[in-house]
Amino acid sequence: MINIIVGTAGHIDHGKTALVRALTGIETDRLEEEKRRGISIDLGFAWLDLAEGVRAGFVDVPGHERFVKNMLAGAGGIDLVVLVIAADESIKPQTREHFEICRLLGIQAGIVAITKSDLVDPDLVELVKLEAAEFVAGSFLEDAPILAVSARTGEGVGELKAALEQLARKVRAKSAAGYLRLPVDRAFSVKGFGTVVTGTLVSGALAVDQEAEAVERGLRFRVRGIQVHGESVARATAGQRTAVNVAGVDAGDLHRGLTIAEAGRFQPVSVIDAEFDLLPTAKPLKHRAPVHFHAGTAETIAEVRLLGRASLLEPGSRGLARLFLRDPLLLLPGDRFIARMFSPVVTIGGGRVIDADPPRLTGNATLERARGLAAASPAERVAILVRNSAGGASIAELVRRTGNAEAALEEIAREGPFVYLPPPASWVVDKQWLDSTVRRLHEVAAAFHRANPLLPGIPKEEVRSRELGGAPDFLFDAVLARSRTVIADGEVLRLVSHKLHLKEDEEAALGRIEAAFARAGLTVPPLVEVLASSGVDPTRARTLLQILFRKSRLVKVSEDLVFHPEAIAALKVLIAEHKGERFAVPAFKDWTGISRKYAIPLLEFLDRERVTRREGDQRVVL
Repeated sequence: MINIIVGTAGHIDHGKTALVRALTGIETDRLEEEKRRGISIDLGFAWLDLAEGVRAGFVDVPGHERFVKNMLAGAGGIDLVVLVIAADESIKPQTREHFEICRLLGIQAGIVAITKSDLVDPDLVELVKLEAAEFVAGSFLEDAPILAVSARTGEGVGELKAALEQLARKVRAKSAAGYLRLPVDRAFSVKGFGTVVTGTLVSGALAVDQEAEAVERGLRFRVRGIQVHGESVARATAGQRTAVNVAGVDAGDLHRGLTIAEAGRFQPVSVIDAEFDLLPTAKPLKHRAPVHFHAGTAETIAEVRLLGRASLLEPGSRGLARLFLRDPLLLLPGDRFIARMFSPVVTIGGGRVIDADPPRLTGNATLERARGLAAASPAERVAILVRNSAGGASIAELVRRTGNAEAALEEIAREGPFVYLPPPASWVVDKQWLDSTVRRLHEVAAAFHRANPLLPGIPKEEVRSRELGGAPDFLFDAVLARSRTVIADGEVLRLVSHKLHLKEDEEAALGRIEAAFARAGLTVPPLVEVLASSGVDPTRARTLLQILFRKSRLVKVSEDLVFHPEAIAALKVLIAEHKGERFAVPAFKDWTGISRKYAIPLLEFLDRERVTRREGDQRVVL
């Protein structure tokens, strides 16, 4: 089934609604005020099966200048446009504005309908056709059919349907394989059903019982039911007008401008980089100018900051800009937007998002980055994003920043200037960054060894925090795996070539310290005394003590008590003779012949070693 969305565009009272009614038999003016005044105020919707396997959803937009923002809420999802020009009035102001909006939104196909052809002479109809052809010359409608129709008599309606069918078969369909995005254009409550939202599925698919999210508000809900063109379905796909019955959220919490997406897939952004096209009819756009910003069905206020230190964007030109949005929106690269000035409120331009949530850079880096992204292929875009993210980026983050499928991103990551860390990491690293970090790791380890020749290495956590910004463990491990000169040795990093070289006096001091504790048995001397009599300065003596600990030539029982391993081994043998017995501190003192000063720390040590277990004031030998 081919599903396309057809939008009407044109001046007020040029017959857009009557034309849709003549095509579909559906009255799109649903509001009482619309029926009373005879004009469209808000969006109207209808549908028509153009042929077997070809269905068109119609979005009928208001033509009055006061309601252009409502028109914009419906224009974002259309595939082709019917530009409506009344034979008795020809081209009018909103004809021009609606046409420019269609151009700025990147719509690629359409038809020009000369309506109310029954109200004027045939010669005048031909004249209006010529004016229309001249008006659309050089645009996407230059070779479009220009058809005279009358909604009242039915003249030309059949030809218009046939032309729509031909175009529908040529239009590039929206991707059902992409991620779900459904901009909400209505939210209301239906008695007996609850909350219902409607919109045009611009990407992906939506299924009953799926968990989804109104991204801008972070509201999650379950899809209870789906209707497409009035029929209940289990699944809706891109290109379809969709009504969604949701569970778990009130209608008052949802509104036009929100976007429904997979729960947890995307995040709204407040800053975008974009190509900005200023219409030839607009005034020069100043740096930091405020505008009304329209994208999808959303509207907000934005400040336009021109990149490259430009102070003005001239009419009819294109520039690169960073837009700061008052309200966060779900936007992705490639999304189109419209800008309208504050006073008078008229369309002045629009453009294309080239980056969502860009980083803050200095100097001309922001401009150069934007230029690169504006012309980037998917692989080049990934390269720029990964390069700008310290330590690379996850596949999930790249999906959020690009909207591209995980599988496509993984394929890109396995090629080009990247190192791909497969699941569960699913992480993409720039090769140049990785090699640079490996070199930096070598330099850090080498510098540490020069400054601390008696220490085994630098603590891993210190390096990870200082040099990799607290990067995840798997990334740190990937850096280490790529290095041939630095290894992890327990909790420290060291050069593969690093070996402990003691001076003659240090070797002698090492022996004195160990011998002092070996002679003492369980009645060890104060640690400070042993170190003071080692024959080297206190700093080096402390370092030599750590060496003895690492080599298990001494055992640290507490901050102030150190024992020789032979003494500890003998103690464990002694305690084992009392296996299963319950004892208190006095008994332990009798067994060992030591004072309470040594007994309490040693018992706590034996508890930690699971030789004994404390139970109240007593212990049990395990």
